Amino acid sequence: MSELLDTLRDDHETPLSRLGSSKALYAVTGGEMDGDAVRAAAAAEAAAAADLFDWWADDEPNDEAAALFADLADTAREHAETVGAEPDGSKPNVYDVLAEFETTDGRLGGALARALVSLKTVEQMVGFFVGDADPMAANDFRTLKSDLNDQLDTLEAAIDDLVEDDAVAREAADAVVEAAYDEYVETLEGMGVKPKNVC
Repeated sequence: MSELLDTLRDDHETPLSRLGSSKALYAVTGGEMDGDAVRAAAAAEAAAAADLFDWWADDEPNDEAAALFADLADTAREHAETVGAEPDGSKPNVYDVLAEFETTDGRLGGALARALVSLKTVEQMVGFFVGDADPMAANDFRTLKSDLNDQLDTLEAAIDDLVEDDAVAREAADAVVEAAYDEYVETLEGMGVKPKNVC
């Protein structure tokens, strides 16, 4: 199942490209392209991740997966502290989708896709602060980027070791990417922007 990440990237190439665009950052900040709004959006994502992974860690019957989810929750809390902002009050829609996964296979596939989608946004946040001539903030967000890349590797290995039904993991991963893209499209359309013309 080690090809799941490559499959996700191939099957969702266009949506992931758009989720890694400047328009995606415009969407998650509600059009407020300033440092405070970027930090608040990152804090909201991290807070939602911490809550989800804490719940999964407590609820997960597989001990190895539970330990992994606990680690993901700890990292999300560290990210919330790193960005140094209060959450903007809204969590990404992908967390409603993730909350529906009850099996180890589905949760691992979903967690992999969540890390991939979050990485796309964080890469844009690094670029934002570089362009904003704020090297300290850019370095803060590079820490998030590095952690998310590490999570992709860790989750790929866990999927290889722990997943029993590849199709369940793949379906969950697909659902997370699709939910992230649907929110991106709906948010931009609600702001009068045509997202499908953006790559």
